[in-house]
Amino acid sequence: MPGTITISTAKPINSVRITKPEAIMPNDYGPDSQTNDRQTRDEKRERKNEISQICQTLGCLVGKLNELYDKVLAENKEEIAKLSVEIARKILVQKVKKGDYEIESIVKEALKNAPTHQDLVVHLNPTDFVQCQKLQQGDAADELAGIKFVSDTNIARAECLLETGKGIIKSLIDEHLEQIGKALEKVE
Repeated sequence: MPGTITISTAKPINSVRITKPEAIMPNDYGPDSQTNDRQTRDEKRERKNEISQICQTLGCLVGKLNELYDKVLAENKEEIAKLSVEIARKILVQKVKKGDYEIESIVKEALKNAPTHQDLVVHLNPTDFVQCQKLQQGDAADELAGIKFVSDTNIARAECLLETGKGIIKSLIDEHLEQIGKALEKVE
């Protein structure tokens, strides 16, 4: 190891800049420097190998976690679908209680499924019936023209039942949720 160097200056030093690292740590210190260099290279190689092994281990763990996630998801797909539908049901119940829905949209969606638009009778909850009568007399008069609305206490709010010459079309929340649940169970 080299000895200590002492430098004396006549004036104070304002700034210092190292231009070449070799000027401070030359490689030619003799046999000890070669041993130190070899040790440093060996230590770096060992650390690199350790890090590589850690990365491989982490990669295996990630793969196993992904497999476990897929397995748990597959085993619980039906329960997840049921839970999702139940959550949707609770949200819809709250929205219906608050009247936060558009009966016009519900009726129009049901009308899309009607084979014919002649001699249509739409059964509605009494609350929704009043709303549809207002719509029939207002802005939606053209779209709802020729449709007979009937107040029916057997129909829940936000639902409707269409009578057509070719059959009955139901737009019921429970049936929609059941369809959604079946679709969710089929999802891969």
